[in-house]
Amino acid sequence: MGTVLDAVVVGAGPNGLAAAITLARAGRSVRVLEAADTPGGGVRSAALTLPGFVHDICSAVHPLALASPFFQHLPLEAHGLEWIHPPSPLAHPLEDGRAAVLERGLEATAASLGEDGEAYIRWMRPMVRVFDEVMAQLAEPLRVPRRPLRLARFGLRAMRPARSLAESAFRGPLARALFAGAAAHSFSALERPFTGAFGLLLLAAGHAVGWPFPRGGSQRLTDALVSYLRALGGEVVTGHRVENVDALPRARAVLLDVTPAQLLKLAGHRFPESYRERLQRFRYGPGVFKVDWALDGPIPWRAETCARAGTVHLGGTLEELSASEAAVARGEPPAHPYVLVAQHTPFDDSRAPPGRHTGWAYCHVPHGCTEDMTERIEAQLERFAPGFRSRILARHTASPARLEAHNANYVGGDICGGSQEGLQLFARPMAKPVPYATPDPRLFLCSASTPPGPGVHGLCGWLAARVVLARGPGRDR
Repeated sequence: MGTVLDAVVVGAGPNGLAAAITLARAGRSVRVLEAADTPGGGVRSAALTLPGFVHDICSAVHPLALASPFFQHLPLEAHGLEWIHPPSPLAHPLEDGRAAVLERGLEATAASLGEDGEAYIRWMRPMVRVFDEVMAQLAEPLRVPRRPLRLARFGLRAMRPARSLAESAFRGPLARALFAGAAAHSFSALERPFTGAFGLLLLAAGHAVGWPFPRGGSQRLTDALVSYLRALGGEVVTGHRVENVDALPRARAVLLDVTPAQLLKLAGHRFPESYRERLQRFRYGPGVFKVDWALDGPIPWRAETCARAGTVHLGGTLEELSASEAAVARGEPPAHPYVLVAQHTPFDDSRAPPGRHTGWAYCHVPHGCTEDMTERIEAQLERFAPGFRSRILARHTASPARLEAHNANYVGGDICGGSQEGLQLFARPMAKPVPYATPDPRLFLCSASTPPGPGVHGLCGWLAARVVLARGPGRDR
């Protein structure tokens, strides 16, 4: 009959690898099967434009990885990972030449916020103090907080819409824009409940751990995870597309780093009709349109402080960002999109030939949008960095359809594994006591479509693997 593995993991994204590592550390035999020729899922790099230029295919900056209770205990530096911390984690310029700058220190950040500097310190200091506890709670999403009173202030603010939260906390445009840009990572209209949580968490992360990225490209994070898994005795097989779970190697457990749409295709025949119907009701969110550039020089920011930041949010004021995200929510490609920019090469010269640079950016678009957003994205760059277009040597664009073709989990260009609005922000893929388990006792879901949701933190895979371990014997390694 052949060897029976303890576990097979389908998908070598960060959650699939996290699940495999967790099981391998417990002494389980694990094989990871990945359809692509290189592991990583949304954490991969490639030469997308010209020879010698390294571009991150999807995720590019990783504050939640450094803050993750899962990643914190892995010896990834011993497997080749080196984190780079730009002098400033984040900048947000306005059209008048000023910029709000998120620095590691509260006081240094406040210095860029004008009249709201002191308010920002008073407002964010309690958030930074409880940041580790918030991350610990994300790692235990189904457990009552151990210290609920300490988290109460964060929770009360987190429930509010980002726009009203920014307007009540700050008077000037700089602090409001800084918060709104971070909150827009929610992929929701800023008037929606709970969008404030994203702004609070990401700004607090900037102060607590920074917004770093791996030297040499995001692929290096994946490579370190794969190297560590192999050191534990685990296997990773690339170029192996799974069409049906019935064709998998014999295993006591199967963990699927896929979204509900792929889960239905792979294993729907294993589930009762009621569970299939609930999976079919799962909602996907907005997509992204992405552009990578090879540049003959650094991005020429009008606000010079932007040159110190690894990430720059473009789109102007709170009101402009709100209008852009509201358009996406209505199903309209925004005329003046909110653009997320990563600039790696000012701080990592391994990603481009000498004297050359890379640029990475995307904007939010409606789910499955077919509009070419290249011109609108570059117009925002030119608006805040005059002369940007003259530095472009080559570009690579990725529409929602192209992103989905590259990674089947990006349904309609949704890089978050599903909408983060309403109950689905917490109950992913459905309201269920153990969301990682399926009706088939051997099949488990371990993707960003489960709690705590999207981000390069590995927590979805870690939690799913812990469910597997709790349901069977194992020995710690």
